[in-house]
Amino acid sequence: MDIASFRALRTPSGQAVLAEAAAADVGGDGLLATATRLRERHDPALVAAALTQVRLRERARVKFGPDADRMYFTQAGLEQSTRASVAAHRARRFAAHLDGARVLELGCGIGADLLARGRAGLAGEGVELDPLTADVARANVAAFGLGDASVRVGDATEAAPDGFDAVFADPGRRTARGRVFDPRSYEPPLDVVLDMARKVPAACVKVAPGIPHEAVPDGAEAEWVSVHGDVKEAALWLGTLAGDVGRRATLISSDTDPKVWTLTPQGSDTPHVRPWGRYLYEPDGAVIRAHLVGEVAELVGGGLADPRIAYITSDRLCPTPFASAYEIEDVLPFSVKRLRAELRRREVGVLTVKKRGSAVDVDRLRRDLGFGGRRAGRGGAGSTLVVTRVGRDPVALLTRPVPAP
Repeated sequence: MDIASFRALRTPSGQAVLAEAAAADVGGDGLLATATRLRERHDPALVAAALTQVRLRERARVKFGPDADRMYFTQAGLEQSTRASVAAHRARRFAAHLDGARVLELGCGIGADLLARGRAGLAGEGVELDPLTADVARANVAAFGLGDASVRVGDATEAAPDGFDAVFADPGRRTARGRVFDPRSYEPPLDVVLDMARKVPAACVKVAPGIPHEAVPDGAEAEWVSVHGDVKEAALWLGTLAGDVGRRATLISSDTDPKVWTLTPQGSDTPHVRPWGRYLYEPDGAVIRAHLVGEVAELVGGGLADPRIAYITSDRLCPTPFASAYEIEDVLPFSVKRLRAELRRREVGVLTVKKRGSAVDVDRLRRDLGFGGRRAGRGGAGSTLVVTRVGRDPVALLTRPVPAP
């Protein structure tokens, strides 16, 4: 989709083509039939742009829910955009600390964060280098009637923050070769973005969740965010937006009906090492990234079976959103032959395999245990096999999940 086709799509006639494409069956062979029918009456480039939006909106519902049906996307913009639940969480923090502030966003993409802050009552301007992506962001701002938000084409590294109360930056972390993990290889590099962010009283910089703790600047607060147990991103909060906790893990329950929990350092010591108890706790990935496993161990009255592996064990069941709980039914030395016999004896028909601190290939292990191919998903008792180690000794735990409260 080029910029001329997208602009044509925004005209009344283009909107009519988009509405017709959205109402048609574009799944399977229906896509070809719809494209052929529309091209008989409309410009092929306009039809291609409309069908592209229909497909991208379908994919975008995972991130944006029903709002996706009135938003506009590019493929790269959708892949790199902040999902709505995370953007809303971040916007609430901006609004709570900066009531009525104007926020300059460097590298606004399709405008997901710009929309969230606008809905939270914050005016702002987005700067985007790519003209097509900037047009898409403007269309999204217009779709939600956010008159206090605007988008302009420009180089984020040359944007002057004069007149703004805060900066939000989302440096590019993807190239033609794939994801970028080194903060020095962000576009712009993280150091450049941080230098710009320090020119205003408050700032937030979106970073990859794998950012090393040593890359977090002094005085900043690092926040790792997970949605439904999957770590999505991290952010660095600076200036008046930074708390005094240094780091935090934020868990969002889901995209559709989000509940939010936050864990911060409580001064807990490194968890003590102890034998396996009745329960196994698997901390959320954001908790692990934020180095807050000790806080969860304190919450559940437990410790670690191995000091280098983030599996907590306890004799008590203490439901917490920060970790998934499993009741330990048996602890065995790792042996495929013995495990296969034990699973058969227990008449296990559905097996989930989890691992941490082990080099075992999960798919191969499932096949070796007789749960590959047609066997997978058969009826019978369910069990969760956890493969890990204590010291140098490989260990297998047969467990069953404890339902979340």
